[in-house]
Amino acid sequence: MRKFTCLLLFLIPLDLLAQQFKPVQDLIKRRVPWLENQVVFKSLKSGEKDIAELQSQGNKVVISASGPNAAAVGLNWYLKYYCHRSMSHMGDHLAPVSSIPVVKELVRIEAPAKYRYALNYCTYNYTMSFYDWKDWEHELDWMALNGVNLMLTVNGMEAVWQNTLKQIGYSDQEINDFLVGPAYTAWWLMGNIQGWGGPMPQSQIDGRKMLQQRMMERMKEFGIEPVLQGFYGMVPSSLKDKTKAPIIDQKTWGAFKRPDILIPGHPDFSRIAGIYYKELKKAYGKNIRFFAGDPFHEGGITDGIDLKEAGRSIQTEMQRSFPGSAWVLQGWQDNPKQKMLEGLDKSHVLVQELFGEFTNNWEKRNGYDSTPFIWCVVNNFGERPGLYGKLQRFADEVDRIGKSPYKDLFKGVGIMPEGLNNNPPVYDLMLELGWRKDHVDVKKWIKDYTQYRYGSTNKFIDVAWQGFLETIYQSLPGYQEGASESVFCIRPALDSKPASRWGTRERNYDGAKFKEAVLEFAKAAPEFKNSDTYQIDLINMLRQVLANDGELVFQAMGKAYQEKNTDEFTRLSGQFLDMIRLTDDLLSSHPYYQLNTYKTQALSLGKTKEEKALNIKNAMMLITYWGENIRTEDNLHEYAYKEWGGLIKDFYLVRWKMYIAYLHDNLEGKNTQAPDFFMWERAWVEQNLEVKPESQVKPLDQITAEILTLKTGVQ
Repeated sequence: MRKFTCLLLFLIPLDLLAQQFKPVQDLIKRRVPWLENQVVFKSLKSGEKDIAELQSQGNKVVISASGPNAAAVGLNWYLKYYCHRSMSHMGDHLAPVSSIPVVKELVRIEAPAKYRYALNYCTYNYTMSFYDWKDWEHELDWMALNGVNLMLTVNGMEAVWQNTLKQIGYSDQEINDFLVGPAYTAWWLMGNIQGWGGPMPQSQIDGRKMLQQRMMERMKEFGIEPVLQGFYGMVPSSLKDKTKAPIIDQKTWGAFKRPDILIPGHPDFSRIAGIYYKELKKAYGKNIRFFAGDPFHEGGITDGIDLKEAGRSIQTEMQRSFPGSAWVLQGWQDNPKQKMLEGLDKSHVLVQELFGEFTNNWEKRNGYDSTPFIWCVVNNFGERPGLYGKLQRFADEVDRIGKSPYKDLFKGVGIMPEGLNNNPPVYDLMLELGWRKDHVDVKKWIKDYTQYRYGSTNKFIDVAWQGFLETIYQSLPGYQEGASESVFCIRPALDSKPASRWGTRERNYDGAKFKEAVLEFAKAAPEFKNSDTYQIDLINMLRQVLANDGELVFQAMGKAYQEKNTDEFTRLSGQFLDMIRLTDDLLSSHPYYQLNTYKTQALSLGKTKEEKALNIKNAMMLITYWGENIRTEDNLHEYAYKEWGGLIKDFYLVRWKMYIAYLHDNLEGKNTQAPDFFMWERAWVEQNLEVKPESQVKPLDQITAEILTLKTGVQ
C-alpha cells in the first residue's frame, strides 16, 4: 500500500505537467501540425519571472518553460527565428518547413515585463465586433504566441448589466434603451453613449455571454489574465427618475446622451455595485483579478463629486467583491484624474500609459504619483488604414523607462490600438519588447521580421524595408493621431480637412522616397507570388502610393478650379477619379481587402434574421457615418473609414463623382444645389446591407505595373 501511494504521488505531477502544456500542444496541432511530433515541453522553475529555454535534443526541439504562456512564447521564438514562420492579423505564413531547424546552443528568453497587455475598448468594435469562435481562437493563439498575459475582455457585459438592472426595477424595454448594438459596446462601457445601434435581441445577449465564457476558458489555459469591466458608477440616465440617490447628469458626448454617474460612496452606489459584481461572478467566475472602468472618460461632469472619496469608494466595492483585485485605469488625456488617484490604494492599481508613441505622462506625472504603470501604444484610431508606426521610439522609450527613476513602478508593456488589422510590425515589436532585456535596434530587428513574415527574404525586400523605416515607420517627434489619411475617403470638399475629425492628411515623410522603396519591394513579386503575407503587404504599400499621389492630383485639381481653368480641372478631376477606380481594382484583388469579406463576417455571426439585420446595419454605419444623426454634431463620420474593394467603388467614388459634377456645373455657370452628403450617406447604408457579387478584376501584377508607372500629370 505504501509503495502504491508513493507511485501515485510520483505520477500526479507528471499528469499535471502534461495538462499544463496541453493548450500549447493543441495550438501546434491547429496552426503548425507539421511540428506536432517535433516539440517536447518541460517544466522550468523560475521564481516570479516568465522564462522559456530552447534547445534541440536528438531529433526534437525541447522547450522548457515556467508555464504555458512562456511555453507559447518559446514556440513562437522557434517559429519566427528558426523556421521563419509567423501569425498576424494581416495573414499567416505557417507553411511546413521541409527540414526542422536545429537549435544548437541553449536559447533563453526571459520577460523583464511582468505584464504584457493587449487591447483597447475600441478594438472590440473596430476589429472584433463580429468575431465568431474561429476568429477568437485565432486571436487567442496569436496573443499566446506573443506572450500576452493580461487582456481586456469585455465581450459579454450586456448580460451582466441586464440582470443588474432587472434587480433594481428596470423593465425589458428600459434595459433595451440602455444597451447598445454589437458594434458600439466600447463607447457604452466607457460611459460615452447609451442605446445607440440597438436593441440587442436576447439571443445575441446570450450568445455574447457564451462566447465570453469560452474565451475566458481558453485564456486561462494560456495563462492570460482577463480584465473585465468594473462598476464605477455608470448608470442609465433614466435612473435619476427612479431614485433620490445623488446622480450627476453627464450631459453629452458629441450628439450622444451619456449615461449618468451615480456618486460613489452613497448607499445606493454600494447596493448596485454589489448586485453588479454578484451578477458578474455568476456569469464569469469569482477568480477575476483585474477590472477596467474609467469615470469621466473624455470629458464628463465632475462638479459635486469629491474625486478622492469617489475613487476610494469605487475601489472599496471592487475589493469587497473581489479581494486583492487591481483597478486598471487608462492614462489618456487627464485620465486618471489626479485627485481620484490620491484616494486609492496604489498597490491595487495599474495605469496604462495609453498613447505612448506621443506622450510621456509616466514622467510628467512622476510615475503617476508612484502608481504601478505599463507603457502602451495606440498607433491607430478607428482602425483607419495607413502605414504608420514609430518603431524605434517604441524600443527607445521602453529602454529609457527601464533605466529611469520610475523603473520599479514600470510593470510592463502593451498594445492598445483602436483596431488591429493594420501595421503588423508595430504589434510584433511592442510585445516582443516585453521579452527582451537589451535595447533593440529596429534596423537589425526588421531584417528578422521580414524573414519570418514572408518565409525568406531577398535584396529587394531588405532595401525596401530599410526605406520604409526611413519613411512610413520613422520615429519623428510631433503629435499625430495615427496614419496620414487618404484624400479619396474625405467627405468631398476643396479644403485641407482630413477624412476624420481628429486625423491628418499631412505626410511627414518623403513620398518619392517611399515610392522608390515600394518599387524595390514590388521587384520581389515573382519570387513571392505564393506568399499570402507578401501579397497582402504589397497591396497595402501600393494602396499608400495611390493615396499619396492622389493628394498631389487633388491639390492641383483644386488650384485649377480656383483659377476657373475648366479644361485643366476636367483633365485632373478625370485622373483623380481614375485613381480611385484603380484603388478599388487593387483592393478587390485580395479577399483581405474586400468589403464583402467583412459584410459576410457580420452576417455569418448572426444566428437569427433579427441578429443578421442588426449586425450588418451596425457594421455599415460604423465604417461610414458612424452614428450621429444631428448635422451640427456630425463629427464622427469617416472616423473609422476603410479602404476596401467595393466600398471604394460604391461609396467613395460615387460621392466624389457627385461633387465633381457639382463643381463642373459651377464652372459652367449653372445654379446647381450642392450634394447633401449627410443624408446621402445614411440612405446609402440602408441600400447596401447585402453582400454584392464580386466584379472581375485585373491580375495584381498588371495593377502593380499601372500604379508604379502612373504619371500624375502634376507640374
